[in-house]
Amino acid sequence: MKIKNRKLDHLRICNEQNVETGAAGFDVVRLAHRALPEIDYDSIDLSIKFLGKRLDYPLIIEAMTGGVPEAEKINKDIASVAQEYNIGFGVGSQRAAVDDLKLAETFQVRDVAPGILLIANLGAVQLNYGYSLKECLAAVDMIEADALALHINPLQEAVQLEGNRNFRGLAEKINSISAKMSKPVIAKEIGCGISLETAKMLKVAAYDVGGVGGTSWSLVEGIRAGVKDLGAGKTFASWGIPTAESVREVSKTKIPVIASGGIRTGIDAAKSLALGASCVGMALPVLRAWSAGGKQGVRELLDKFFCELQVAMFLTGSGNIKELRGKIRE
Repeated sequence: MKIKNRKLDHLRICNEQNVETGAAGFDVVRLAHRALPEIDYDSIDLSIKFLGKRLDYPLIIEAMTGGVPEAEKINKDIASVAQEYNIGFGVGSQRAAVDDLKLAETFQVRDVAPGILLIANLGAVQLNYGYSLKECLAAVDMIEADALALHINPLQEAVQLEGNRNFRGLAEKINSISAKMSKPVIAKEIGCGISLETAKMLKVAAYDVGGVGGTSWSLVEGIRAGVKDLGAGKTFASWGIPTAESVREVSKTKIPVIASGGIRTGIDAAKSLALGASCVGMALPVLRAWSAGGKQGVRELLDKFFCELQVAMFLTGSGNIKELRGKIRE
């Protein structure tokens, strides 16, 4: 099956099917409530500095799509909202456009989002299938990105009918790319989490944990495969490390961490930041908000999300994101 058809399948399934595992681990994390916060709610600062860019809020709208005509409007609309809020934005895997430059415009958003933290995206496993520094640089240059995410998805590749399953020696290749790139490289899981052991193998600028609890790409691929799935996609739908656990572990490296995978409320975000994340990432809720209400739907989602985060910070006596760190009841 062509990459184009697969991307369309992914968009359709994520919009129409139940593809979330809903077990990110935040239910057992308790923020430390302070009956006397001793701060002014209206003076709370939600801004951060991440990978050299200042963001007004600690959120990256995660990689979703690209490579098909339908994706161009999605990316431009959502990126333009990211520009309004001064938050981060990541595009979907650019492999299709690296192989066929006519598709590059489906990923390009700088015309509507000139100032955002913009993250390019390629599958790390492609480094075992002919990709090199050349393709990584091409992905960054294609969209004038500030960083490159190399996504790591062994489960998805294992259950995908067209999967690339040779992951031998990838840590060394990721580290080599990271050392040679002038832009920061992010190691990004997409639904199974990153352990401390894996994090220690990598020499990158940041980790995006992509833990269990949000979209299960194993389940997505199982739905795509239908009767050909043999049950593997559904069987492994909850495989991996819940997001809260992954953030807690990987934060021990002192390398910046993006908490993603089941971030659905501002409270989830507050818990992630308290556990040690530098910022959080969210994809599926944004896609569905756009599908239901366009750019205004995305704005309404973000307003609610940031309000919840600010209330949680107020109730923990946290005047800024740095002060929120560690405010967990053990």
